[in-house]
Amino acid sequence: MATDDYVGFTFFIGTMAMMAASAFFFFSMNDFERKWKTSVLVSGLITFIAAVHYWYMRDYWIANLESPTFFRYVDWILTVPLMCVEFYLILKVAGAKKSLMAKLIFLSVIMLVTGYLGEAVYPESAQIWGLVSGIAYFAIVYEIWLGGAAKLAKAAGGSVQRAHKILCWFVLVGWAIYPIGYMAGTPGWYEGIFGGLSMDVFYNIADAINKIGFGLVIYSLALQQSKPKVA
Repeated sequence: MATDDYVGFTFFIGTMAMMAASAFFFFSMNDFERKWKTSVLVSGLITFIAAVHYWYMRDYWIANLESPTFFRYVDWILTVPLMCVEFYLILKVAGAKKSLMAKLIFLSVIMLVTGYLGEAVYPESAQIWGLVSGIAYFAIVYEIWLGGAAKLAKAAGGSVQRAHKILCWFVLVGWAIYPIGYMAGTPGWYEGIFGGLSMDVFYNIADAINKIGFGLVIYSLALQQSKPKVA
C-alpha cells in the first residue's frame, strides 16, 4: 500500500478500530445484568461484521483502486438493521413491541436496497432510487425523533431517554454523509454540488464513528442500568 493511499489507510484503521471495539464489547458482556447483555452483544456484532467487511474492502481497493460499492452495501445491509434493533432493545424497558423493530428494519432495508439499485445497478435512474431511499431514511428519522420510539423514550425517562437521544443524533447527523456519498457517485441535478468528491475516506471515518459510537452509547447505558459484578 502506497504511503499516500489515504483510502487504503482508512480501510486499515477502520478494520483495526472496529475489531478492537468488538473485543471490548464481547469481553464486557458478563459485567451487566441479563437484560442488557443482548444490547451489548449486538453492539459487538455490528463492529465485528464491519471489521470483516473492511478487511475485504481494503484488499479490493488495493487490487483495483476502485470503490468497493458491492461489499460496502453488503456490510450496510447487515449492520444498519442491527443498529435499528438497538432502538428496540433499549426501549423494551418502556414496553416497546417487536412491531417497532420490524418497522425500523423494514425501512432500513428499503433505504439500502434502493440506494444500491440507484448507485450500482440503474445509475441512469439514480435520482428516482435516491428519492425512495431518502424517503425511507427520513421515515426512520421521524419514527425515532417524533414517532412511537420517541414517545417510548420519553416514557422511559432517565438514562434510557438520554441514550435514545444520542442515538437519534447519530442517525440524523452521522448518517447524513451517506446520501452525500450517494450524490457524489451518481449522475443527477446535484452533480455540480457533490460530483467529483472522493467519498471513500469520508465513508470509512463515518462508518467507524457511527458504529463504534452506537456501541459505546449502548455500553454506557448498560453500565448505568446494571450493577457491575465485583471480581
